[in-house]
Amino acid sequence: MKKVQHYINGKFMDSQCGEFFDNYNPATAELISKVALGREPEVNAAIAAAKAALTGEWGQMKLNDRIAMMYEIANEIDRRFDDFLEAECLDTGKPYSIARHIDIPRGAANFKVFADTMKSVADEAYRSDTPDGKKMLNYSMRKPKGVIGVISPWNLPLLLMTWKVGPAMACGNTVVVKPSQVTPTTTSLLGEVMSKVGVPAGAYNVVQGKGSITGNLITAHKDIDAITFTGETKTGEMIMDACSKGVRDVSLELGGKNPAIIFADCDMEKAISETARSVFANSGQVCLGTERVYVERPIFDEFVNRLKEAGSKLKVGVQNDESVDMGPVVSAVHRDKVLDFYNIAKKEGANVILGGGAPKMDGKLANGFFVEPTIWTGLPETATVVKEEVFGPCCHIAPFDTEDEVIKMANDTKYGLASTIFTENLDRAHRVASQIDTGIVWVNSWFLRDLRTPFGGMKGSGIGREGGHHSLEFYTELKNVCIKM
Repeated sequence: MKKVQHYINGKFMDSQCGEFFDNYNPATAELISKVALGREPEVNAAIAAAKAALTGEWGQMKLNDRIAMMYEIANEIDRRFDDFLEAECLDTGKPYSIARHIDIPRGAANFKVFADTMKSVADEAYRSDTPDGKKMLNYSMRKPKGVIGVISPWNLPLLLMTWKVGPAMACGNTVVVKPSQVTPTTTSLLGEVMSKVGVPAGAYNVVQGKGSITGNLITAHKDIDAITFTGETKTGEMIMDACSKGVRDVSLELGGKNPAIIFADCDMEKAISETARSVFANSGQVCLGTERVYVERPIFDEFVNRLKEAGSKLKVGVQNDESVDMGPVVSAVHRDKVLDFYNIAKKEGANVILGGGAPKMDGKLANGFFVEPTIWTGLPETATVVKEEVFGPCCHIAPFDTEDEVIKMANDTKYGLASTIFTENLDRAHRVASQIDTGIVWVNSWFLRDLRTPFGGMKGSGIGREGGHHSLEFYTELKNVCIKM
């Protein structure tokens, strides 16, 4: 049986307590590995190693050398592409066809993108007069923030972990990473990459474990200088509370209940194609995914029928089948949560247009954590599945009549992460986008990203922005130096 260990101070190790927990393949429910359960000794050791590295070889490394090392990390991920692909798909259940084009390439690219950002970022400098007629020069400089606690999610484990680790390390920080307990493998595998390319011990550390144990120990630790987290809003609130002790910085990318607005003048082919992706991709386990769809009344029936047709064509199956469009959800617990929402929708009077349950799978897949692609209509805006984040392959579609009406409907949520608008009217696109309360608005598209742009949510969807120089604002301390001439 494979073991997934901690990676602390440049070495792989088990827990002192000798405890392990089980990791399952979501497609078959088969046990694939035993994962070390990190407790206080491992958390303390990882944070101590990270703190020491700030003044050791890693902390003394010149910027150009650190940037070169970021490129080596990315190149080594690319060289071990197949290893990362297999590990990521076994942990998550997602098809190879998806992870091959998104998860692994972006996981590597995150190191290069933020290395390039560090090369090109400019500091401020101002020459001005003093009150006594002399001259002064003010200039800014950045220094690493220190030891960064990275708590990463299970839906895009490598991609979203390196989205944080990449800029943190490019800026000269050290990191202590706790991946999700259900997707531990690629975070540990990255430790092998760090050792291979010669990253100094202590710069990158991984403590495996459960959020209620290991995560709480990390967020409460006095020597953690900042925490970055992607996950549920309730957990984000708990992390904010922990970080208030010692007044430590926090960056939170949390939940969403993202709307799509489909106007009657849309390109129907484009609207169906992109909305099908945003609803069903990664089995709906994408924080940016669409769960509320608002369609202008003249095209409502056509849109519902065509989205149903698109959803019904999805092939559900195992990871290494290249023809598969959708895998299982990540765990039995999450499957049961999604199916609970499906049952609630029925009880509250939803018209089930597509799906609404668990598919019957054959052979080894019979025990897998599969749910059906699902579409509902007919619910009021107060319904549970219209208000609460399901995080599954589902959406509710409702009609609207006016632009003002749909803007109010789209914004009537405690979340504010992402949204999509489909219209061929450029004025309308600009006008509506400016009024939607989300951190990102896509027009006639979904999931297009320029990694230099600000990424983050409003309201209950998070605090802070990541991407390009916006990430530097979190991962560095900005200092002003004032010199009187």
